[in-house]
Amino acid sequence: MDLRKITDNFSVSPQIEAADVPGIIAAGFRSILCNRPDDEEPGQCCFDQVAEAARDAGIEVRTVPITSGMVRPEDMAAFRSALEQLPRPVLAYCRSGTRCTMLWSIAQFGEMAPEDILERTSKAGYDMSDLLRQLSQR
Repeated sequence: MDLRKITDNFSVSPQIEAADVPGIIAAGFRSILCNRPDDEEPGQCCFDQVAEAARDAGIEVRTVPITSGMVRPEDMAAFRSALEQLPRPVLAYCRSGTRCTMLWSIAQFGEMAPEDILERTSKAGYDMSDLLRQLSQR
């Protein structure tokens, strides 16, 4: 697993497997948020497998599948709702972690200074400078 901390309450990861759930719990996470649609690429672990393993282990799980590059207002509302409702800390995953980081950045824009968002995401290995520039121009 490649767990990347954005804040004390939110981290991201590339695709996880059901077998990763015990390690996720051991790392202190209390919930898992999937931002990847099933069947995005051949061979990826489907959400239901991760969800079953998570529920069996007593950890909350939710899916807000986002097609890469196609974030709709209702997707952002669902993502924000998940962040508010899920027990923290939350581990969000997608194909590479970038989509989850982008969603978090959009959700934080206006709540947190752009420089702080950029610092946190950069430390985790994700460059959100173009996204923040676009959001600032709106």
